[in-house]
Amino acid sequence: MRPTVVILGAPGVPAPHNLDTVATLADVRECTADTLGEALPGADVVVVWDFFSGALAHHWGPATRELRWVHVCAAGVDSVLFDELRTSPVVVTNASGVFDGPIAEFVLASILARDKQLHESKSFQRQAQWRHRETRRTAGTSALVIGTGGIGRSIAALLRAVGIQVTGAGRTARTDDPDFGIVHDSARLREYVGDFDNVIVVAPLTPATRHLIDARVLAAMRPDVHLINVGRGPLIDESALIAALRDGRIGAASLDVFTDEPLDPANPLWTMDNVAISPHMSGDVTGWRDTLADAFLTNLRRYVARGTDEPADVLHHVVDKERGYISHRPR
Repeated sequence: MRPTVVILGAPGVPAPHNLDTVATLADVRECTADTLGEALPGADVVVVWDFFSGALAHHWGPATRELRWVHVCAAGVDSVLFDELRTSPVVVTNASGVFDGPIAEFVLASILARDKQLHESKSFQRQAQWRHRETRRTAGTSALVIGTGGIGRSIAALLRAVGIQVTGAGRTARTDDPDFGIVHDSARLREYVGDFDNVIVVAPLTPATRHLIDARVLAAMRPDVHLINVGRGPLIDESALIAALRDGRIGAASLDVFTDEPLDPANPLWTMDNVAISPHMSGDVTGWRDTLADAFLTNLRRYVARGTDEPADVLHHVVDKERGYISHRPR
């Protein structure tokens, strides 16, 4: 029996490029948040193409009675892990692997831009000022990567390739991690975060990690630390971060994500000389939407070919709904 797939898109966002192929495997219903309620009854699968949408939570109930699988076209699934879905038998998958390399490159670029004072050079260029300075050698510096999933592991590999000493922080401390070596307990950040030149935040957003970087953790960092957030905005207490940056208690921040997006033009982060802002684009390389669509199609083919009695047994990138992320390597 052909499954029915609902594609939850957004106005102005192009639909997946491979919908014609998807339609050979399933009955397809396209919708936006405003029309999701009409598209849901009888659906087997929901593809959250508008991956920040919280619309599914508003329509949970009789219309989702036949739902078996929710696929989120992002690495983070915090937008769909509301209580009713979390406790249901519906399987959740994500776009694990799509963003690993691009985000790692973005993090390395952020570190190099700060160490080599590229932002300052551009500012002096605008003023036609010839201002010679000495920059910091990146090799031999240290980095703490908070979040040891696929993206964190790609970041660790790339940073090590340029001579940065990398340590991990995650839910479980260990000393024999194949990619990090040492992984510290992220719940005890204050005890060791001050040992690092760069602190990179890429953990999934869950109830346990919201404001993981709070005023106390910020106070424990080195005064010249470079804090990079490519995870989710609420992982950092933004008010505490603004205060720490304004008062010079931490050196610099490269921020790709924020508590509220788009970032309010009145937010003081915009005008801080020690802050680099990008609009949630660290993983969005050319062709990224096509890659996301292809990843879903691969999973849909498995779903159709191998039967749907136990979706979790056949799908790639199944999320542990209690933890909020993939807790094992994909099959």
